[in-house]
Amino acid sequence: ALRTMLKEETAEVTTIIVAQRIGTIIDADQIIVLDEGRVVGHGQHKELLQKCEVYREIARGQLSEEELAS
Repeated sequence: ALRTMLKEETAEVTTIIVAQRIGTIIDADQIIVLDEGRVVGHGQHKELLQKCEVYREIARGQLSEEELAS
């Protein structure tokens, strides 16, 4: 419910969301990945799964195999 509301309310505006759960930001236009305060990746979810090891490891720990494949 919260994710749906956020998606609807922020559809046409720039919004910065700080999140530890990938599910919260999975549909974001741009995700910035930090590791120990340093930017280690940026892009959309599918792009980061392919090119950012830190993001991929976080995703493997939080998402199901089905969610990772979609």
